[in-house]
Amino acid sequence: MFQCHVCGSTEAQENLVDEVFRVNGKLFVVEKIPATVCSRCGEVTFSIERAERVRKMVNGDGKPVKSIEVDVFAC
Repeated sequence: MFQCHVCGSTEAQENLVDEVFRVNGKLFVVEKIPATVCSRCGEVTFSIERAERVRKMVNGDGKPVKSIEVDVFAC
């Protein structure tokens, strides 16, 4: 049973999410990751297996499907 570790809600939905990861100073975008999203606060949770797959992907085992240019701003 789901319980959000941020707000305590027990209601969630399964969605595909996009996340940005920084590994050794380099940014990676991983699209369409299956995740559980809290219906109350929007906190995203990945299964252990999915998190491990993404970790391997961004640490060099995966091949990107595309590359993008991104603007960076500082405050």
